[in-house]
Amino acid sequence: QVQLVESGGGLVQAGGSLRLSCAASGSIFNINAMGWYRQAPGNERELVATATSDGRKNYADSVKGRFTISRDNAKNTVYLQMNSLKTEDTAVYYCNAVIGTTYYSRTNYWGKGTLVTVSS
Repeated sequence: QVQLVESGGGLVQAGGSLRLSCAASGSIFNINAMGWYRQAPGNERELVATATSDGRKNYADSVKGRFTISRDNAKNTVYLQMNSLKTEDTAVYYCNAVIGTTYYSRTNYWGKGTLVTVSS
């Protein structure tokens, strides 16, 4: 069994910063991509940022230059540093990871989400 546990959400004023963390635990053989998605009320879930095990990173255009994704592979943890937050960043942020529990397996896992609220 694999779990993703997010932390770090909360309420912040526009222009402020937050750092999200997501730790993967359980029967893990390896982790390929880890990333963050978000879903605002009434909207579909959208990609925020992803990071592969070999260091490649991808960002949504809306967060480029403001958000930074990083990984600690030794801790099976991914972080999202969010700076210059805007009210439109308000959403539930979900951690995502592609994890192999054996050499041949690959499964997409999701965390339960953490709420980020940016006030004006």
